[in-house]
Amino acid sequence: MADNIRLARTATYEHTISGLLTKRADLFNEAQRIRDRLAEIKNDIGAVDRVLGTLGYTGDLDAEMPRQKRHVLFGPGELTRAILEVLRDATEPMATREIARAILAVNEQDPRDRRLLTEHTRRVSKALRILKVKGMVVTVAEKSGNLAWLRGI
Repeated sequence: MADNIRLARTATYEHTISGLLTKRADLFNEAQRIRDRLAEIKNDIGAVDRVLGTLGYTGDLDAEMPRQKRHVLFGPGELTRAILEVLRDATEPMATREIARAILAVNEQDPRDRRLLTEHTRRVSKALRILKVKGMVVTVAEKSGNLAWLRGI
């Protein structure tokens, strides 16, 4: 049985590391191409909408859109629990974006993804406002004028 074990050819795994870095770069480049193509498509849709308006179309363009599947990021109560856990562990007041970044990190998502971070920040902000009304969090004004959040009760 021990004869079937294949040892690595290099002790440093330099070839594996190099291959993985190359694959990672390829994936990032592909993601950028997809974002660029999506931007082109959105521009094309805007142009078609303008032409439709020029031609006298007065209908509701949003109603003409096919329904898209709703992408659920958090289950019921998940976001609230995550926010309260982050604030419980915080040593000082946290900005909304910092809370969103911490939640992304806990969920093993990439906090460097600007779009994802912006979406999460918006959701966290709404959830924080609801939690503030319930008295579960409080706000503190920072020197910059921005609000920071602390766990309430």
